[in-house]
Amino acid sequence: MFTVLGLSRFQFAMTTIFHFFYVPMTIGLALAVAIMETTYVVTKKDVYKKMTMFWSKIFLLSFAVGVVTGIIQEFQFGMNWSNYSRFMGDIFGAPLAIEALLAFFLESTFIGVWMFTWNRFKPAVHAVFIWLTFLGSSMSAIWILAANSFMQHPVGFEINQTTGHVRLRNFGDVMFNPQLWIEFPHVFFAAVCTGAFVVMGCSAFSLLRMHMGNKDQAVAAVEADSEKQAKVNLFTKSIRLAALLGLIGSICVITYGDLQGKYIVTDQPMKLAATEGIYEDTGDPAPWNAVALINEKDHKIEGSVEIPGAMSQLAYGKKTGAVKGMNTVNKELHEKYDAKYGKDMNYYVPVTTLFWVFRLMVAIGFAFALISALVLWFTRKKKNTLFTTRWKLWIMGIFTFAPFAATTSGWLVTELGRYPWLVYGYQTIADGVSPTSTVPNLLFTCIVYFLLFLVLGGVMVFYTRRTLHQGPFYKPDDGNGPQPAKVHGAPARVALA
Repeated sequence: MFTVLGLSRFQFAMTTIFHFFYVPMTIGLALAVAIMETTYVVTKKDVYKKMTMFWSKIFLLSFAVGVVTGIIQEFQFGMNWSNYSRFMGDIFGAPLAIEALLAFFLESTFIGVWMFTWNRFKPAVHAVFIWLTFLGSSMSAIWILAANSFMQHPVGFEINQTTGHVRLRNFGDVMFNPQLWIEFPHVFFAAVCTGAFVVMGCSAFSLLRMHMGNKDQAVAAVEADSEKQAKVNLFTKSIRLAALLGLIGSICVITYGDLQGKYIVTDQPMKLAATEGIYEDTGDPAPWNAVALINEKDHKIEGSVEIPGAMSQLAYGKKTGAVKGMNTVNKELHEKYDAKYGKDMNYYVPVTTLFWVFRLMVAIGFAFALISALVLWFTRKKKNTLFTTRWKLWIMGIFTFAPFAATTSGWLVTELGRYPWLVYGYQTIADGVSPTSTVPNLLFTCIVYFLLFLVLGGVMVFYTRRTLHQGPFYKPDDGNGPQPAKVHGAPARVALA
């Protein structure tokens, strides 16, 4: 661990994971807020404007922290991975430059215009600004993932015989990399789920704060207070919108995740075998290891619970088909690369980690679909029982944090499953490290970055919590102390039992 390679990997993982908390959250919240404002434009109902302005506060916090952490992450390429930057700069530089000059500028420009022009444009025009912000965020993901997809599946390049570095030959091949157009939809819809469950969970916590005493007391308190009725109405509408987005997003995440699994059967067979705990070649049809005891030292499975034939269905979409085990794939990689990298190269990936984080990611994805469907049912107009059932609100509140566990798990599967490669088949992780990095420097920067992330995370949590406590009708201090804003118009009735 305390080597230049180990600390460089740890630092990059730490910065990327923390940054990736906010990227999906920003994209997902931008979509949710854009839909809220568009609904306000169409229906002219003030509640949707209140929803837009309230959730935009958390969206803007996420955007700000995401920008800061993104800048820190980009430093990594020059600080700790300069050999990688030299080797792949011709490929990696183009998408990153376009992302900064086009997508990020679009996003950052229109988020500023949108923030400060609520009363300067017609509602329909103002809504266009948040959609352009959302478009910029989504385009940023495309360009970043184009570079990452090249690392997973290199295309459209040639090796410069003078420098030994990769040189861009066909930009179209890079942008139409089949890996990209399976990976991007999976990441995008994961972002939709993240935004949806942040809205849903925060709304649930806000409703829980209104539960003073038992169910009957809570209902009586709401029915006696028009502002509380308006809050329940606003958060219930937020929850229903989030549940709809969560249901659509989770179904699409599962679909594209399945396509990714089928794609890596031939493209990255070691990754597939590791996520499924397969050391030896399976029979035909192939069984699926639901759970397994993994012995990484001896490269074998000590025991497992198998579902007959399920792996063939997952890998090939049919009832037949054998799957290569890691031991076979390892032999094939040695035969292919020993002349270049030597016989001592280890091609086995961190199997135990990949096996379990993959199952965590999949379990959360299916839980998203189930919870979203149930929430839509529990908040139906004829019988809305959500507010009066505390355990339902608690489950939704706890699942505020589930998207971050799922996206982190997905990142670990994607990146650890590529070990030992930085650029698959062309550059190893060890070859990409900066030759000038030292252990003391890396330890110092790891500590500094960790403390910085701790502060940024604390700021994000503090201001998000304060925003939720102030509520959607909070009015800033006017000199006479903070006062709740007046609720204009009669609030829509919400069934409380």
